[in-house]
Amino acid sequence: MRIRFTRGAGTASLAALALVPIAACSGGAPDGTAAEVSAQESLGMAAKDTLPAGVEQAFTELEEEHDARLGVYAVDTGSQEELAYRADERFAYCSTFKALAVGALLREHPEEKLDEVVTYSEEDVIGYSPITEKHVDTGMSLRDIGDAAVRYSDNTAGNLLFEQFDGPKGLQAELREIGDETTSMDRYETDLSEAVPGDERDTSTPRALAADLREYTLGDSLTDSEQEYLTDLLERNTTGDKLIRAGVPDDWKVGDKTGSGGYGTRNDIAVVHPPDGDPIVIAIMTSRDEKDAERREALVADAAEVVADTLG
Repeated sequence: MRIRFTRGAGTASLAALALVPIAACSGGAPDGTAAEVSAQESLGMAAKDTLPAGVEQAFTELEEEHDARLGVYAVDTGSQEELAYRADERFAYCSTFKALAVGALLREHPEEKLDEVVTYSEEDVIGYSPITEKHVDTGMSLRDIGDAAVRYSDNTAGNLLFEQFDGPKGLQAELREIGDETTSMDRYETDLSEAVPGDERDTSTPRALAADLREYTLGDSLTDSEQEYLTDLLERNTTGDKLIRAGVPDDWKVGDKTGSGGYGTRNDIAVVHPPDGDPIVIAIMTSRDEKDAERREALVADAAEVVADTLG
């Protein structure tokens, strides 16, 4: 397969790379001392990334074009071929956690748990909550709360899911049980989306989020019925049309969960199904230096196109 980069001005400028055949190579800075590498790992930073030839330059040019930091992890679940660019650096996860919360809830409880009705008050409704704000008088089933959280990124629904685990640290403990030793869950919506650079609260890495999503949607943690419920929510998501969905071919099926926050943070995690291939799990996370910086949705879409052109 040859690498094609055609989307947007930045990727178009990489046309010269289109004839470079795929070959494994390492990107990033050279290895440091053992102490330096240990310090990097403790911060969730990779000493090396895994990239085919030409792809590192593509991602670097996208960062320069959008004046942003970009983290990407993608894996073809058939061949196990992966792409990793800043894949172990920390980013604020923002609302992407909502998909993981539904997965963790299903893993912890029988599916009948979804029929349980949760009540809440007007004071509990915060920030962007287009679904839960309509049902204060009646409450909502956990099934509908999961739908609101994943498909509409309803913030109150996200907090109600946190409460099923007695708070963010409870959900973090659930993620530890499926092997995620990286993600730090600390605050509720909407504080968790502040995304202040250097603050490790409410952060994860592209590699960790992709692994979590893969386990819940394709792994052994959930029953087939539970996976179908979560996958259906992801595939009917209403908030991701300009992100990974915009970067992959139109005939690829996409199930995704988005996230956004301060400092230009815009994220998307997804399971995508090429028509003639195995599922590809993708996590793309971005941030910028200024608190009120514009979120660059095109950066996520452009990065997804590089992934699709390389692994698809």
